[in-house]
Amino acid sequence: MGANLLRDSKRIVVKVGSSLVTNEGRGLDADAIGEWCRQLAELVKGGREVIMVSSGAIAEGLKRLGWATRPHNVSELQAAAAVGQMGLAQMYETKLRENGLRSAQVLLTHADLVDRERYLNARSTLLTLLKLGVIPVINENDTVVNMEIKFGDNDTLGALVANLIEADALVILTDQRGLYSADPRSNPDAQFVSEAKAGDLALEAMAGGVGSRIGTGGMITKILAAKRAAGSGASTVIAWGREPDVLLRLSKGESIGTLLVAQTLKTQARKQWISDHLQLRGAVMVDLGAVAKVRDEGKSLLPIGMTGVIGNFSRGDVIAVQDPSGQEIARGLANYSSSEARVICRKPSSEYEKLLGYTAGPEMLHRDNLVVTR
Repeated sequence: MGANLLRDSKRIVVKVGSSLVTNEGRGLDADAIGEWCRQLAELVKGGREVIMVSSGAIAEGLKRLGWATRPHNVSELQAAAAVGQMGLAQMYETKLRENGLRSAQVLLTHADLVDRERYLNARSTLLTLLKLGVIPVINENDTVVNMEIKFGDNDTLGALVANLIEADALVILTDQRGLYSADPRSNPDAQFVSEAKAGDLALEAMAGGVGSRIGTGGMITKILAAKRAAGSGASTVIAWGREPDVLLRLSKGESIGTLLVAQTLKTQARKQWISDHLQLRGAVMVDLGAVAKVRDEGKSLLPIGMTGVIGNFSRGDVIAVQDPSGQEIARGLANYSSSEARVICRKPSSEYEKLLGYTAGPEMLHRDNLVVTR
């Protein structure tokens, strides 16, 4: 069962920690990063979509600034991140290019994924990059965050990105082999956990809170990240990042590290979230042709099929779709605000840019962000 999950995964988020990326804080490990990039290239050639979430900016910045220990002052951490981010982005760009891949740097904060409009913008950008065959390299935007909005660790960021793009799998590469029932350094009876259910509370008790001296995470953050990723149907593997060809072997179905299996199907998770959303911000009324397309054929809703707009809502809000009698037939995430929707109502997509000055896509509600309710 477990092996098939990774073998059949098409969209994968790979997260690597600071201690691996910077060789325990000694500076960016060009050989290790080159190895991961080589494997990413092989995955892409095999038809996979891959996103890299990489720690290491602060650790690299500490080295470049000559600081022996990680500071506690937020502004100093942000300064170190700003310095280190230059080298981190350059290293990934160089190594991915050597393997025939284009790359893009994406910096995110927690606020980007809480705000519905920015969430939708980030999702659209990442999916477009994947469609173009570009590898997004994501890190937390440490230069602008403060302690209230920090992810705290990139394990959480990896899980949030998996949620954002509805990944099939999250692979967390770390400096440990995987999860043990207890700390193997102090307990000789500790048993290795090769597979378990993501979200099982017993895992949190096993993980404890011990992390490396370079990063901010520990095994507990990885367990909680797997639980979060499972919410959108992504299973998680926690494995040693220096295992030879680890990504390629996992993709072929080999059992490496600890597999935490999501209990929710990916196809159900997002639709369930939308259908359960109680706080509707507004609605659009549609003609019978649009009803047939959305309800009967499972197509996206295009503004040309809309006859009216109800309420005031922003891009990314959950809104209802009403048939000519006023009955809700579906709901989903709005690609345009209510004011914009009123302008493009009954209009073909070819006119959006002229009417609005820009276009956010041809759909009012994309079928991936829409669920039929009646």
